[in-house]
Amino acid sequence: MRTALLALILLALAVADVAGQTPEHPDQIRFPALDFEPPAGADYRHELPSGVPVYIVPSDEFPLVSIQFQFMGGEYLAPADQAGVAGVLGGQMRRGGTTSLSPEELDEALDFLAANVSTFVGGETSGASLDCLKSNFDEAFALFMDVVLRPGFDAERLRVNSDQITEGFKQRNDNPMGVAMSSMARLVYGSGHYQGREATVDSIARANGDSLRALHAQIFHPGNLIVGVTGDVEPATILAQLEQAFSGWEAGPRNPAPPAPSQALEPGVFHARTTQGELPQGTTILIGKGFRRDDPDALALQVMNDILGGGGFTSRITNRVRSDEGLAYTAVSFFQPQVWYEGLFGSFYQSKNRTVALAAKIVLEEIKRIRTEPVTEDELAVAKNALIEAFPQRFASKGAMLGIFIGDELTGRDPDHWRTWRERVDAVDTDTVLRVAQQHLDPDGLAMLVVGKWDEIAPGDLEGRASMADFHDGEVTHLPMLDPLTREPMPEESDSAQ
Repeated sequence: MRTALLALILLALAVADVAGQTPEHPDQIRFPALDFEPPAGADYRHELPSGVPVYIVPSDEFPLVSIQFQFMGGEYLAPADQAGVAGVLGGQMRRGGTTSLSPEELDEALDFLAANVSTFVGGETSGASLDCLKSNFDEAFALFMDVVLRPGFDAERLRVNSDQITEGFKQRNDNPMGVAMSSMARLVYGSGHYQGREATVDSIARANGDSLRALHAQIFHPGNLIVGVTGDVEPATILAQLEQAFSGWEAGPRNPAPPAPSQALEPGVFHARTTQGELPQGTTILIGKGFRRDDPDALALQVMNDILGGGGFTSRITNRVRSDEGLAYTAVSFFQPQVWYEGLFGSFYQSKNRTVALAAKIVLEEIKRIRTEPVTEDELAVAKNALIEAFPQRFASKGAMLGIFIGDELTGRDPDHWRTWRERVDAVDTDTVLRVAQQHLDPDGLAMLVVGKWDEIAPGDLEGRASMADFHDGEVTHLPMLDPLTREPMPEESDSAQ
């Protein structure tokens, strides 16, 4: 009894002590300084005798092994009349079997080992990955290398894939967001650039064994390769296995960097239609020039954009368009930096037809305001703290670390980038935000793309606060709807049903 009473007394004293230390308001809560040092890629980097870089991040938490191959090269290498062939290559390398195994035999062998192999070909880079048990790594890795080196491109799997792609093309003009993205790509990059090209029935028909093997040979060789390994592995052992597997694998020349677009973005208002008859809201993208990833102002621009419209509910555009006016569920601004050429800056929202113009007016007001008025110290602190506190999450897993190490080497990022990242974010002040906004944002140079029913969008809101005539002297370019299969312009139709 006395012991129980003493325990209760001690518990009460402890609770009272904690209560005495509890702040009266959440604003008074203080946390210890974040102690995190980002891992350096150099500490995990190895190099095979052939010169292929290998990043190894051991982890014995589970008896698993994961391997990533990443290659320089992608869609930009495909001939102009073969748009979409690169994507077919990325899928069929895994699904089309190998030269020694049918697709069914490959599927069965991987299933038996509980192993997963995936392949892809993207716009600028391509890759292959293996996830398997440590106990059967040798067998799984042999199958993986067979897929990478000797894809079979089974004719029947290729035919079925082409039919599925063609069937998917038929819905291209149904989705407002899909129409917006394809229209934006053509406005920004032009149809002559790989970012602006769209696959057609004819171009997908060119995805045959010969074209796939030619593009595969250009991308998937050691001259373009960086390897990442994580899991329950010994570095010396895995390096020896990689060296043996790569024996006889001839390295070609490293692929060149992707080309920059030659088309200049024209400011103005552009309207695109969908096949949806009842479309109660308009999808709007304002788009302009951005910056390259390694621009000295990149982090300051990220802070600025978080304040403008990229920081969720604390950002200005979201507050005004969504919270204050109730015009859109989502209203944001964004930067999309590119490594090899200038990226994009823009804003996106979806609003009722009659309030599309009012939302655009507010977005442009905020873009202009951040160029003319310094942001507040509170806004700056919230944006910087959010970025700095989330920084360790970039390295939260071994796979995430590998992705950063591989990507940084592939794109030539400064080795000190992550080590100094937080200090450079913390150094951003209100004057810096104002300077980069003035230097990099050009509200008059933006293109405004609106997807929806123009006859309902153009008049603006019922209160007369804004109409589409307020922008670019009321001039609008109505983009033709493109045939979903050929991407050629279709005959004009009345907008009343579009």
